[in-house]
Amino acid sequence: MLNRRELMGGAASGAVAWTLGGCGPAAEMQPLFSISLAQWSVYRRIFAGDLDPLDFPAFARENFGIDAVEYVNQFFMDKARDTAFLTQLRQRCEDHGVRSLLIMCDREGALGDSDAQARTQAVENHYKWVEAAAFLGCHSIRVNAQSQGSYDEQRGYAADGLRRLSEFGAMHGLNVIVENHGGLSSNGAWLAAVITDVGLENCGTLPDFGNFFITPEQEYDRYLGVEQLMPFARGVSAKSYEFDAQGNAQRTDFARMMRIVLDAGYRGYVGVEWEGETPGDIEGIRLTQALLERVREELSATYRA
Repeated sequence: MLNRRELMGGAASGAVAWTLGGCGPAAEMQPLFSISLAQWSVYRRIFAGDLDPLDFPAFARENFGIDAVEYVNQFFMDKARDTAFLTQLRQRCEDHGVRSLLIMCDREGALGDSDAQARTQAVENHYKWVEAAAFLGCHSIRVNAQSQGSYDEQRGYAADGLRRLSEFGAMHGLNVIVENHGGLSSNGAWLAAVITDVGLENCGTLPDFGNFFITPEQEYDRYLGVEQLMPFARGVSAKSYEFDAQGNAQRTDFARMMRIVLDAGYRGYVGVEWEGETPGDIEGIRLTQALLERVREELSATYRA
């Protein structure tokens, strides 16, 4: 089994100063956290055929100066074992100085399925994405903890599926991280308990600022949820929808949320994930990036003290 430092290398952004707690000139030169770009931010553009998934690393670098990306498997569902495609994607990243962080995996079955055979099939469906992520140099795959049954039954089913997938991930040096993404996974206490039940260092979370609707009518407190998930975080998703005239996100207090993130000791990548309608995706990404940069600057003095 890989140790904590090896498996959390992606979350620490590969910076020795951060991993060791940060001291001296090297730590002072590093940003408080780094900013990455989630591919879902441009899902309309990709689904419309206006952006080739292979061009995403260059798109991130050339438009925003962002040097780390998070992929979404829905944009290349049939390419997980396509060595030619993955080789091209890896080369595009190298050509533009962009790091691949993770693959967000959907549509591969419920890892917490109440049916044991279906749960096993879902676990095995994810194997190819673990292998693809390792090939690309990612630190994690992001999965869902979808399940059925009572609160406790779902906790058991999800822990079983995640444990088995994480065991496979560990053989490839990969984290398996769960996003709050609807159902009980959007209940921070429930998901934290599931990760604790799994009990493996490479099984963690990807706290998302916006996905805390357990049902369309029931929303979990997003600040509490992120606080509960941060002890297990291997990444953070800064979701945004719309902004006011001062450049502040209207649904989430980013300064408050980033204090929660930083108070947990996290110093890795925070991913821009724009999901709004207006303005367009490029401007929405820029607004989210600018807000994260402003919050980072405002909080730097406090968290470097």
